[in-house]
Amino acid sequence: MTPEQQRRQSQLAFAASRAELEVGSLAGCPLPLEHLLATRPASPWVRRHFSGGLTAEVYQLEAGGQLWTLKRARNPCKVRNPDGQTSFLNEVQRRAELQALKQRADWREALAGIVETRYASYRQGLLLSPWIAGEAIGEWDERRLLQLFDTLLALLQLGFFEWDLCPGNLLDDGRIRLFDFGYMYRFEPLHSFNSNGQLTPQCHAAERFETRCYYAHLLHLERERGQSAALAALELEKRIALECYRRLRSHLAGRGASATVLAWLQRIIDQWQDALGSGLDGLYLREAWRSHLSDLEDDLGGQTCTPLTLQRIAWLQRCLDECGAQLRRLELLEGRTPDAWRAELEQALQQAHEWQVGE
Repeated sequence: MTPEQQRRQSQLAFAASRAELEVGSLAGCPLPLEHLLATRPASPWVRRHFSGGLTAEVYQLEAGGQLWTLKRARNPCKVRNPDGQTSFLNEVQRRAELQALKQRADWREALAGIVETRYASYRQGLLLSPWIAGEAIGEWDERRLLQLFDTLLALLQLGFFEWDLCPGNLLDDGRIRLFDFGYMYRFEPLHSFNSNGQLTPQCHAAERFETRCYYAHLLHLERERGQSAALAALELEKRIALECYRRLRSHLAGRGASATVLAWLQRIIDQWQDALGSGLDGLYLREAWRSHLSDLEDDLGGQTCTPLTLQRIAWLQRCLDECGAQLRRLELLEGRTPDAWRAELEQALQQAHEWQVGE
């Protein structure tokens, strides 16, 4: 059984039990529990309602002289795979661990980008946090990238791996904030690449950000300003990611990480360093193909497709037509013919239209 299968089995067993998991205390809540549980869009303490979430719906509350975020688990959850079905449990678990770490002086600043949790109850299906008065991130500049990678570095050092660094899970209020942990899992960084042990070396923190968020940003830049703008943005991100991974490798080496983990990190570092020195065109093609394809597989697997899913499919189809020979040289076609890929993408397009959930 793989580490991911073991995790899923454990989560499903907990969900089937009667065990409760709470974070914080009701004494610190601005409203009684019965009010929180009865919250509806028309409730007098509700200022805004966000109903587009796949695993939960979110309310902005005003109570006790300030704004709050109330997150209520969806029942049933709109994501149909086991990870989606247990994502709320996973989020409460991570919030319990992260909230405890945020109280420690040695991690308080490093985890400042992690949202506070005032109260959470798995069985009641609710989370209460201070409202983040931030904005969605439309443009990734140097300050934003530095703050994000600083937070990711701390999480990796502590053994947290976030799989879903999508735009909807990141806000900027002067600091980049992470506030959704439904797909953040524990792992042992001294011996594992991620929460699936050493079985998926292609998945690491920078890759998750690129796949779930940054290559969508680059896709937008490519369409609106041309490939040169996308390449410049990729160079900025890679230089910041490179420094982050150098620091991560040094930290893990000092803690006695396995030779396998250190060699894996060094290969990533060397690849980025070589590309930054010799030109990013090949790396852009390789990683954009990987990112768009991986995100497409995630969307289809969860039957949770959006207009961005369709844009990714269009990019992959265009890339096959315009860069097929280069894709073959880079061994990105996995031994299959371009026509086989075209047929698969056409099928994916039909499924994506069927499984649209909006944005």
